[in-house]
Amino acid sequence: MELQRRNGVALWRQIRDWLEYRIKEGELAPGSRLPTEQELAERFGVNRHTVRRALSLLADDDMIRTEQGSGSFVREKVIDYAVGARTRFHENLLRQERKPRGELISSGIIPATTEVAQALELDKGETVILLETVGEADGIRICLASAHFPQSRFPGLDEHFRRTGSVTLALREYGVTDYRRKTTHISSRMPTAREARVLHQPRNRPVLVTESVNVDPRDWPIEFCETRFASERVQFVIET
Repeated sequence: MELQRRNGVALWRQIRDWLEYRIKEGELAPGSRLPTEQELAERFGVNRHTVRRALSLLADDDMIRTEQGSGSFVREKVIDYAVGARTRFHENLLRQERKPRGELISSGIIPATTEVAQALELDKGETVILLETVGEADGIRICLASAHFPQSRFPGLDEHFRRTGSVTLALREYGVTDYRRKTTHISSRMPTAREARVLHQPRNRPVLVTESVNVDPRDWPIEFCETRFASERVQFVIET
């Protein structure tokens, strides 16, 4: 396509329309990376500001998303993330024929804050195991989770998680064969600089935040987790 410079239609509008057409026709598939600003500027013989305006409009129309340091991508279909009595990350994604992946990015033993202690029915300052993980769907990061477990009940849980890659399988090492969601608090806010960096999203896009407590069959709290979801990639489905 060659831009028409004398037809009264702004150049940035023509570039936007050209990209929109390729997206709608499937030439640019969901999740595919768009050419860089520099590549598009050279392709059409315009400056990068013109290209940036075209991309900004596509982003405003939710047709593309931008990952810091990675570029712009055609937006995928928003993931329906079920929240119910048995919320499981891998199962949620497998039901939608998506490929789930979890990665442990840090772990440690820390004193329980007031919030964590209340959720797990511990004394403030009692030690808990913290697992910080990133969740992906089809290679796209969708959430950052900080899960806390009572160390007195689950000593070495972090090692079991490293070996199995699954909280459910790690808990089985301690005789917890089933657990359920007791409470889930949902809110939204702007991400911190670190959260935006880890989730590969701009800081001006909000994150959905869940604070959840899981309990074992005896109704004893076993996990308190704060999870930050990329709001442009996930929507919650509340199962009653």
